[in-house]
Amino acid sequence: MGSDKAFLELGGQTLLDRALAVMAAVCDRVMIVGDPAKFTKYKSKSTKYKSTKDESRRKDESRRVDGVVADIFPGCGPLAGIHAALVSSNAELNLMLAVDMPFVSAELLAFLFAAAEKNDAIVTVPRSSKGLQPLCAVYRRGFSTVAEEALRAGKYKIDAVFARVPTTVIEESELTAARFSEQSFFNVNTPQERIAAEDQSL
Repeated sequence: MGSDKAFLELGGQTLLDRALAVMAAVCDRVMIVGDPAKFTKYKSKSTKYKSTKDESRRKDESRRVDGVVADIFPGCGPLAGIHAALVSSNAELNLMLAVDMPFVSAELLAFLFAAAEKNDAIVTVPRSSKGLQPLCAVYRRGFSTVAEEALRAGKYKIDAVFARVPTTVIEESELTAARFSEQSFFNVNTPQERIAAEDQSL
């Protein structure tokens, strides 16, 4: 898109701030995976950012960003980001959320986390009509081992790694029954999608 998506504004907030707010509503610790030099202002544990509309009760509250984690395998795509996050985490269950999914709600993340707590799968991932959503999913720390093996072998597709570990898929029908719509997984990857997202956020 010609600019860093994390800092694109939507509804008066950057995509990064929206993601941080929704994650903070569900998680005890929130980390950013990326180049630490780009996220200097987020290194402080007292970083302030506005909540999403779904979390309006906590608007402007001081929220913790527990650090910025650099990829151990830079330039290897989202799988490398998941790997770096898991290696740096002390938690068994870890929510991953891409910065370009502005309509993911705290309720959806809590739903995924609750589902992960009820099974022993290494990955708990939702499936929409567009396929698996590995960048809005829950991973156990053990996934870092198979992720590293794949990265070292030059295999960067996340979905392909799922075949090597126990995976629980939350089907579209389950999401619909829980009143989560396809819009939750909307990605902002192009200027046109940014315009569409702005229209949907009004």
